[in-house]
Amino acid sequence: MSPRLSEVIAVLDAAYPPALAHDWDSVGLVCGDPDDRIESVTVAVDATAAVVDTVAPGGLLLAHHPLLLRGVDTVAASTPKGALIHRLIRSGAALFTAHTNADAASPGVSDALAEALGIDVEAVLDPAPGGPALDKWVVFVPPSDAEALRSALFDAGAGQLGDYSHCSWSVAGAGQFLPEEGASPTIGNVGAVERVAEDRVEVIASARIRARVLAALRAAHPYEEPAFDVISLAPLPAGVGIGRIGRLARPLRFADFVARVNSALPQTSWGVRAAGDPDAPVSRVAVSGGAGDSLLAAAGRAGVQAYVTSDLRHHPADEHRRGSDLALVDVAHWASEYPWCAQAAELLRSRFGDSLPVSVCPVRTDPWNIGTREQHPGRDNES
Repeated sequence: MSPRLSEVIAVLDAAYPPALAHDWDSVGLVCGDPDDRIESVTVAVDATAAVVDTVAPGGLLLAHHPLLLRGVDTVAASTPKGALIHRLIRSGAALFTAHTNADAASPGVSDALAEALGIDVEAVLDPAPGGPALDKWVVFVPPSDAEALRSALFDAGAGQLGDYSHCSWSVAGAGQFLPEEGASPTIGNVGAVERVAEDRVEVIASARIRARVLAALRAAHPYEEPAFDVISLAPLPAGVGIGRIGRLARPLRFADFVARVNSALPQTSWGVRAAGDPDAPVSRVAVSGGAGDSLLAAAGRAGVQAYVTSDLRHHPADEHRRGSDLALVDVAHWASEYPWCAQAAELLRSRFGDSLPVSVCPVRTDPWNIGTREQHPGRDNES
Protein backbone atom coordinates (compact mmCIF):
# COMPACT_ATOMS: atom_id res chain seq x y z
CA MET A 1 0.00 0.00 0.00
CA SER A 2 1.29 3.45 -0.88
CA PRO A 3 2.23 5.76 2.00
CA ARG A 4 0.22 8.73 3.17
CA LEU A 5 1.50 12.19 2.29
CA SER A 6 2.12 12.84 5.99
CA GLU A 7 4.55 9.88 6.08
CA VAL A 8 6.49 11.23 3.12
CA ILE A 9 6.59 14.70 4.67
CA ALA A 10 7.98 13.23 7.91
CA VAL A 11 10.89 11.69 5.97
CA LEU A 12 11.58 14.92 4.08
CA ASP A 13 11.41 17.06 7.23
CA ALA A 14 13.87 14.73 8.98
CA ALA A 15 16.32 14.95 6.06
CA TYR A 16 15.79 18.66 5.37
CA PRO A 17 14.70 20.18 8.71
CA PRO A 18 12.41 23.19 8.21
CA ALA A 19 14.27 24.98 11.04
CA LEU A 20 17.30 25.26 8.72
CA ALA A 21 15.37 27.39 6.23
CA HIS A 22 16.19 31.10 6.07
CA ASP A 23 13.59 33.35 7.66
CA TRP A 24 12.60 34.84 4.27
CA ASP A 25 12.02 31.43 2.73
CA SER A 26 8.82 29.43 2.26
CA VAL A 27 9.20 25.67 2.60
CA GLY A 28 6.96 22.71 3.30
CA LEU A 29 3.58 21.61 1.99
CA VAL A 30 2.06 24.01 -0.56
CA CYS A 31 -1.01 22.01 -1.52
CA GLY A 32 -2.29 18.53 -0.78
CA ASP A 33 -4.02 16.64 2.03
CA PRO A 34 -1.58 15.02 4.49
CA ASP A 35 -4.07 12.17 4.99
CA ASP A 36 -4.15 11.28 1.28
CA ARG A 37 -2.11 8.38 -0.02
CA ILE A 38 0.62 9.27 -2.50
CA GLU A 39 0.97 7.10 -5.60
CA SER A 40 4.27 8.51 -6.90
CA VAL A 41 6.85 11.28 -6.37
CA THR A 42 8.41 13.50 -9.02
CA VAL A 43 11.49 15.51 -7.98
CA ALA A 44 12.40 18.74 -9.78
CA VAL A 45 14.22 22.01 -9.20
CA ASP A 46 11.27 24.16 -10.29
CA ALA A 47 7.50 23.76 -10.35
CA THR A 48 6.80 24.88 -13.92
CA ALA A 49 3.92 24.01 -16.23
CA ALA A 50 6.11 21.53 -18.13
CA VAL A 51 7.14 19.87 -14.86
CA VAL A 52 3.55 19.68 -13.59
CA ASP A 53 2.70 17.88 -16.85
CA THR A 54 4.93 15.01 -15.70
CA VAL A 55 3.25 14.60 -12.30
CA ALA A 56 0.82 11.67 -12.27
CA PRO A 57 -2.64 12.00 -10.70
CA GLY A 58 -2.38 11.38 -6.99
CA GLY A 59 1.34 12.08 -7.09
CA LEU A 60 3.63 14.43 -5.19
CA LEU A 61 5.81 17.06 -6.81
CA LEU A 62 8.87 17.65 -4.63
CA ALA A 63 10.38 20.95 -5.80
CA HIS A 64 13.48 22.76 -4.65
CA HIS A 65 12.40 26.29 -5.53
CA PRO A 66 9.23 27.66 -3.90
CA LEU A 67 6.34 28.28 -6.28
CA LEU A 68 4.77 30.73 -3.81
CA LEU A 69 7.29 33.00 -2.12
CA ARG A 70 7.08 36.79 -2.43
CA GLY A 71 3.95 38.91 -2.28
CA VAL A 72 1.48 36.09 -2.85
CA ASP A 73 -2.09 37.19 -2.15
CA THR A 74 -4.00 35.03 -4.63
CA VAL A 75 -3.89 31.57 -6.18
CA ALA A 76 -6.69 32.30 -8.65
CA ALA A 77 -6.67 29.97 -11.62
CA SER A 78 -6.41 33.06 -13.84
CA THR A 79 -2.86 33.67 -12.59
CA PRO A 80 0.13 31.61 -13.83
CA LYS A 81 1.05 30.22 -10.42
CA GLY A 82 -2.55 29.82 -9.33
CA ALA A 83 -3.26 27.83 -12.50
CA LEU A 84 -0.54 25.32 -11.53
CA ILE A 85 -1.95 24.97 -8.03
CA HIS A 86 -5.42 24.32 -9.43
CA ARG A 87 -4.07 21.74 -11.89
CA LEU A 88 -2.36 19.85 -9.09
CA ILE A 89 -5.38 19.93 -6.80
CA ARG A 90 -7.77 18.83 -9.55
CA SER A 91 -5.61 15.77 -10.24
CA GLY A 92 -5.29 14.95 -6.55
CA ALA A 93 -1.59 15.79 -6.64
CA ALA A 94 0.43 17.60 -3.97
CA LEU A 95 3.32 20.08 -3.99
CA PHE A 96 6.06 20.19 -1.37
CA THR A 97 9.07 22.54 -1.27
CA ALA A 98 12.51 21.97 0.27
CA HIS A 99 14.61 25.07 -0.48
CA THR A 100 17.19 26.70 1.82
CA ASN A 101 16.60 23.91 4.34
CA ALA A 102 17.79 21.48 1.64
CA ASP A 103 20.68 23.85 0.88
CA ALA A 104 21.84 23.78 4.50
CA ALA A 105 21.08 20.15 5.39
CA SER A 106 23.74 17.45 5.49
CA PRO A 107 23.65 15.91 2.99
CA GLY A 108 22.06 18.65 0.97
CA VAL A 109 22.22 20.53 -2.31
CA SER A 110 25.93 21.37 -2.17
CA ASP A 111 26.84 17.82 -1.13
CA ALA A 112 25.09 16.55 -4.26
CA LEU A 113 26.94 19.12 -6.38
CA ALA A 114 30.28 18.16 -4.82
CA GLU A 115 29.63 14.46 -5.44
CA ALA A 116 28.79 15.13 -9.09
CA LEU A 117 32.13 16.96 -9.49
CA GLY A 118 34.20 14.27 -7.76
CA ILE A 119 34.87 16.34 -4.63
CA ASP A 120 35.18 14.67 -1.22
CA VAL A 121 33.47 17.00 1.25
CA GLU A 122 35.48 17.98 4.33
CA ALA A 123 33.68 21.00 5.80
CA VAL A 124 30.85 23.50 5.49
CA LEU A 125 31.63 26.76 3.69
CA ASP A 126 29.18 28.94 5.65
CA PRO A 127 28.22 26.99 8.79
CA ALA A 128 24.84 27.52 10.39
CA PRO A 129 24.83 28.08 14.15
CA GLY A 130 24.05 24.95 16.10
CA GLY A 131 21.52 24.76 18.88
CA PRO A 132 19.71 27.54 20.73
CA ALA A 133 21.24 30.89 21.69
CA LEU A 134 22.89 30.54 25.09
CA ASP A 135 23.85 32.88 27.94
CA LYS A 136 26.55 32.40 30.54
CA TRP A 137 25.49 33.86 33.90
CA VAL A 138 28.30 34.84 36.27
CA VAL A 139 27.07 35.75 39.75
CA PHE A 140 29.08 36.87 42.79
CA VAL A 141 27.49 35.76 46.08
CA PRO A 142 28.54 35.14 49.70
CA PRO A 143 29.51 31.46 50.18
CA SER A 144 26.71 30.95 52.72
CA ASP A 145 24.12 31.88 50.07
CA ALA A 146 25.70 30.16 47.07
CA GLU A 147 23.71 26.93 47.35
CA ALA A 148 20.38 28.73 47.61
CA LEU A 149 21.31 30.85 44.58
CA ARG A 150 22.21 27.76 42.55
CA SER A 151 18.93 26.08 43.43
CA ALA A 152 16.96 29.15 42.34
CA LEU A 153 18.84 29.36 39.05
CA PHE A 154 18.32 25.64 38.39
CA ASP A 155 14.60 25.92 39.17
CA ALA A 156 14.38 28.75 36.63
CA GLY A 157 15.80 26.46 33.92
CA ALA A 158 19.51 27.33 34.04
CA GLY A 159 22.27 24.75 34.29
CA GLN A 160 21.05 22.42 31.53
CA LEU A 161 23.77 21.02 29.25
CA GLY A 162 22.55 18.31 26.90
CA ASP A 163 21.41 15.33 28.99
CA TYR A 164 22.81 16.88 32.19
CA SER A 165 21.08 19.24 34.60
CA HIS A 166 22.15 21.25 37.69
CA CYS A 167 25.44 22.15 35.98
CA SER A 168 27.50 24.98 37.47
CA TRP A 169 31.03 26.06 38.20
CA SER A 170 32.33 28.16 41.06
CA VAL A 171 35.52 29.53 42.56
CA ALA A 172 36.19 31.42 45.79
CA GLY A 173 37.34 35.01 45.74
CA ALA A 174 36.99 38.39 47.42
CA GLY A 175 34.59 41.21 46.65
CA GLN A 176 34.77 44.89 47.55
CA PHE A 177 32.13 47.61 47.69
CA LEU A 178 31.39 50.95 49.34
CA PRO A 179 27.75 51.57 50.33
CA GLU A 180 26.89 55.20 49.59
CA GLU A 181 24.22 57.45 51.06
CA GLY A 182 20.76 55.95 50.54
CA ALA A 183 21.96 52.32 50.38
CA SER A 184 20.72 49.57 52.72
CA PRO A 185 23.63 47.13 52.64
CA THR A 186 23.10 43.53 53.76
CA ILE A 187 26.74 43.51 54.82
CA GLY A 188 28.77 46.54 55.99
CA ASN A 189 27.94 50.18 56.68
CA VAL A 190 27.22 53.27 54.61
CA GLY A 191 30.41 55.21 53.94
CA ALA A 192 32.81 52.38 54.72
CA VAL A 193 34.62 50.16 52.21
CA GLU A 194 33.69 46.54 52.81
CA ARG A 195 35.70 43.51 51.71
CA VAL A 196 33.95 40.13 51.84
CA ALA A 197 34.53 36.57 50.79
CA GLU A 198 32.40 35.71 47.74
CA ASP A 199 31.90 32.77 45.40
CA ARG A 200 31.85 33.28 41.65
CA VAL A 201 29.03 31.02 40.40
CA GLU A 202 28.63 30.33 36.68
CA VAL A 203 25.73 28.63 34.90
CA ILE A 204 24.56 28.29 31.29
CA ALA A 205 20.97 29.04 30.26
CA SER A 206 18.97 29.44 27.09
CA ALA A 207 18.71 33.09 26.03
CA ARG A 208 14.95 32.56 25.71
CA ILE A 209 14.60 32.37 29.50
CA ARG A 210 16.80 35.36 30.30
CA ALA A 211 14.02 37.29 32.09
CA ARG A 212 13.08 34.24 34.16
CA VAL A 213 16.68 33.61 35.26
CA LEU A 214 17.15 37.29 36.13
CA ALA A 215 14.04 37.28 38.32
CA ALA A 216 15.21 34.12 40.11
CA LEU A 217 18.68 35.60 40.64
CA ARG A 218 17.35 38.80 42.20
CA ALA A 219 14.89 36.93 44.42
CA ALA A 220 17.53 34.51 45.76
CA HIS A 221 20.48 36.86 46.13
CA PRO A 222 20.95 38.41 49.57
CA TYR A 223 22.39 41.70 48.29
CA GLU A 224 20.38 44.82 47.56
CA GLU A 225 22.33 45.17 44.28
CA PRO A 226 23.73 41.78 43.17
CA ALA A 227 26.89 41.80 41.08
CA PHE A 228 26.54 39.62 37.99
CA ASP A 229 27.42 39.36 34.31
CA VAL A 230 25.33 37.99 31.44
CA ILE A 231 27.51 36.87 28.54
CA SER A 232 25.94 35.92 25.20
CA LEU A 233 27.83 32.89 23.91
CA ALA A 234 28.96 32.69 20.30
CA PRO A 235 27.06 30.03 18.32
CA LEU A 236 29.05 26.95 17.36
CA PRO A 237 28.89 25.26 13.94
CA ALA A 238 26.64 22.21 13.76
CA GLY A 239 27.89 20.52 10.59
CA VAL A 240 25.17 22.12 8.47
CA GLY A 241 24.99 25.34 6.49
CA ILE A 242 25.39 26.72 2.98
CA GLY A 243 28.14 25.47 0.65
CA ARG A 244 30.81 22.83 1.09
CA ILE A 245 34.60 22.60 1.05
CA GLY A 246 36.30 19.49 -0.25
CA ARG A 247 39.22 17.87 -2.00
CA LEU A 248 39.72 16.27 -5.39
CA ALA A 249 41.07 12.73 -5.48
CA ARG A 250 44.05 14.11 -7.42
CA PRO A 251 45.05 17.66 -8.40
CA LEU A 252 43.94 18.95 -11.80
CA ARG A 253 44.90 21.89 -13.97
CA PHE A 254 42.24 24.53 -13.53
CA ALA A 255 41.31 24.26 -17.22
CA ASP A 256 40.87 20.50 -16.84
CA PHE A 257 38.76 20.98 -13.73
CA VAL A 258 36.51 23.41 -15.63
CA ALA A 259 36.14 20.77 -18.35
CA ARG A 260 35.13 18.26 -15.66
CA VAL A 261 32.46 20.63 -14.37
CA ASN A 262 31.15 21.08 -17.89
CA SER A 263 30.88 17.32 -18.50
CA ALA A 264 29.52 16.46 -15.04
CA LEU A 265 26.56 18.86 -15.00
CA PRO A 266 23.58 18.92 -17.38
CA GLN A 267 24.11 21.09 -20.42
CA THR A 268 22.50 24.53 -20.52
CA SER A 269 22.52 27.58 -22.77
CA TRP A 270 24.34 29.37 -19.97
CA GLY A 271 27.15 26.84 -20.12
CA VAL A 272 30.17 27.06 -17.83
CA ARG A 273 32.19 30.26 -17.36
CA ALA A 274 35.47 30.39 -15.50
CA ALA A 275 38.06 32.95 -14.40
CA GLY A 276 41.57 31.93 -13.41
CA ASP A 277 44.96 30.71 -14.55
CA PRO A 278 44.30 27.70 -16.84
CA ASP A 279 47.50 25.98 -15.70
CA ALA A 280 47.14 26.57 -11.95
CA PRO A 281 46.79 23.35 -9.94
CA VAL A 282 43.48 22.73 -8.20
CA SER A 283 43.16 20.26 -5.32
CA ARG A 284 40.76 21.87 -2.82
CA VAL A 285 37.47 23.34 -4.01
CA ALA A 286 34.51 25.17 -2.49
CA VAL A 287 31.05 24.71 -3.98
CA SER A 288 27.68 26.32 -3.37
CA GLY A 289 24.61 25.23 -5.29
CA GLY A 290 22.49 28.17 -6.41
CA ALA A 291 23.40 31.85 -6.27
CA GLY A 292 26.71 32.10 -4.44
CA ASP A 293 28.44 35.45 -4.86
CA SER A 294 27.45 36.36 -1.28
CA LEU A 295 29.94 33.67 -0.21
CA LEU A 296 32.88 34.90 -2.28
CA ALA A 297 34.64 36.19 0.84
CA ALA A 298 34.03 32.92 2.69
CA ALA A 299 35.44 30.98 -0.24
CA GLY A 300 38.46 33.27 -0.25
CA ARG A 301 39.13 32.42 3.40
CA ALA A 302 38.59 28.68 2.95
CA GLY A 303 42.05 27.77 1.69
CA VAL A 304 40.77 26.49 -1.65
CA GLN A 305 42.01 27.09 -5.18
CA ALA A 306 38.62 27.24 -6.91
CA TYR A 307 35.01 28.10 -6.13
CA VAL A 308 32.08 26.62 -8.09
CA THR A 309 28.69 28.32 -7.85
CA SER A 310 26.03 30.13 -9.89
CA ASP A 311 24.83 33.62 -10.75
CA LEU A 312 28.14 35.38 -10.15
CA ARG A 313 27.66 39.06 -10.90
CA HIS A 314 30.23 41.09 -12.82
CA HIS A 315 31.36 43.53 -10.12
CA PRO A 316 31.62 41.15 -7.15
CA ALA A 317 33.51 38.63 -9.31
CA ASP A 318 35.78 41.29 -10.77
CA GLU A 319 36.57 42.86 -7.41
CA HIS A 320 37.25 39.46 -5.88
CA ARG A 321 39.59 38.41 -8.69
CA ARG A 322 41.56 41.66 -8.35
CA GLY A 323 42.50 40.83 -4.78
CA SER A 324 42.67 37.03 -4.80
CA ASP A 325 44.16 34.07 -6.64
CA LEU A 326 40.94 32.09 -6.09
CA ALA A 327 39.68 30.82 -9.44
CA LEU A 328 35.95 31.07 -10.12
CA VAL A 329 33.63 28.70 -11.96
CA ASP A 330 30.14 29.99 -12.75
CA VAL A 331 27.46 27.54 -13.92
CA ALA A 332 23.74 27.82 -14.57
CA HIS A 333 21.69 28.07 -11.38
CA TRP A 334 19.44 25.16 -12.39
CA ALA A 335 22.40 22.97 -13.33
CA SER A 336 24.11 23.48 -9.98
CA GLU A 337 21.01 22.31 -8.09
CA TYR A 338 19.84 19.55 -10.41
CA PRO A 339 22.09 16.87 -8.78
CA TRP A 340 20.08 17.33 -5.58
CA CYS A 341 17.04 15.84 -7.33
CA ALA A 342 18.74 12.45 -7.52
CA GLN A 343 19.79 12.74 -3.87
CA ALA A 344 16.23 13.45 -2.72
CA ALA A 345 14.83 10.70 -4.96
CA GLU A 346 17.23 8.14 -3.49
CA LEU A 347 16.28 9.25 0.02
CA LEU A 348 12.62 8.43 -0.65
CA ARG A 349 13.40 5.19 -2.50
CA SER A 350 15.50 3.95 0.41
CA ARG A 351 12.66 4.65 2.84
CA PHE A 352 9.60 3.50 0.90
CA GLY A 353 10.98 1.00 -1.62
CA ASP A 354 8.55 -0.41 -4.16
CA SER A 355 5.52 1.06 -2.36
CA LEU A 356 6.32 4.50 -3.77
CA PRO A 357 7.67 5.02 -7.31
CA VAL A 358 10.06 7.99 -7.35
CA SER A 359 11.47 9.69 -10.44
CA VAL A 360 13.60 12.71 -11.27
CA CYS A 361 11.88 15.04 -13.73
CA PRO A 362 13.97 15.24 -16.93
CA VAL A 363 12.55 18.64 -17.93
CA ARG A 364 15.21 21.36 -18.08
CA THR A 365 13.77 24.33 -16.21
CA ASP A 366 16.74 26.61 -16.72
CA PRO A 367 15.05 29.81 -18.03
CA TRP A 368 17.74 30.52 -20.64
CA ASN A 369 17.01 28.65 -23.87
CA ILE A 370 19.21 30.31 -26.52
CA GLY A 371 22.99 30.44 -26.39
CA THR A 372 25.59 31.75 -28.80
CA ARG A 373 29.37 31.63 -28.96
CA GLU A 374 29.71 34.22 -31.71
CA GLN A 375 32.98 36.12 -31.43
CA HIS A 376 33.51 39.77 -32.38
CA PRO A 377 36.92 40.34 -34.02
CA GLY A 378 39.15 42.60 -32.03
CA ARG A 379 37.04 42.41 -28.91
CA ASP A 380 38.27 39.16 -27.38
CA ASN A 381 39.94 39.28 -23.97
CA GLU A 382 39.37 42.98 -23.47
CA SER A 383 40.39 44.25 -20.04
